[in-house]
Parts: sequence; structure tokens; C-alpha cells
Amino acid sequence: MVESIDKRSDWFSNKPRVVLWGSIGLLLLIPLVAMQFTDEVNWDFMDFIVAGALLTFAALAFELASKKLSNSKHQWVVGIVILAALIIVWIELAVGLF
Repeated sequence: MVESIDKRSDWFSNKPRVVLWGSIGLLLLIPLVAMQFTDEVNWDFMDFIVAGALLTFAALAFELASKKLSNSKHQWVVGIVILAALIIVWIELAVGLF
């Protein structure tokens, strides 16, 4: 039982992990706040669900990949590839370029 508590406290002491997962909520707050001040941002509930799912899957993919890769240069490359894929999917869903 003590081991599980130690693992949980270790999770919160890992600053990059907290920043990664915390940034998802902050990114979703941007359109929510913007909707209060302008009519140009018009998201409904499904938009928030899809955006949250995209960001969560991207963060999960990066976390799993970074656990498998020990070299920080490889982690950066995988992070950039995941971010590029996220941006491409986001643009496609937003305006349908492809």
C-alpha cells in the first residue's frame, strides 16, 4: 500500500508530466473564454469533446513514447512528429484543407 502512495506522489513531482497534462485543460480554456467576449468563436459541446480527445491522445502518445525512448533527442523528434500530426488533424477537422 505504501508503494502505491509513493508512486502517486512521484507522478505529481514530475514537472514535465504535470505541465503536459495541465496544458490540455489550459488549451481548452482558451476557446471557452474567447466565447464569452466574441461571437467569432462558436464552439459547442462536441467541439470541446473532440478537441479534448485529440489533445489527450497526443499527450498519451507522447508519454508512452517518451517512456520507451531513453535518448532525449529521440523524445524531441517523437514529440515534434506527434505535434505535427495533431496540428494536421486539427486543421483538417477545422477547415478541411485536404
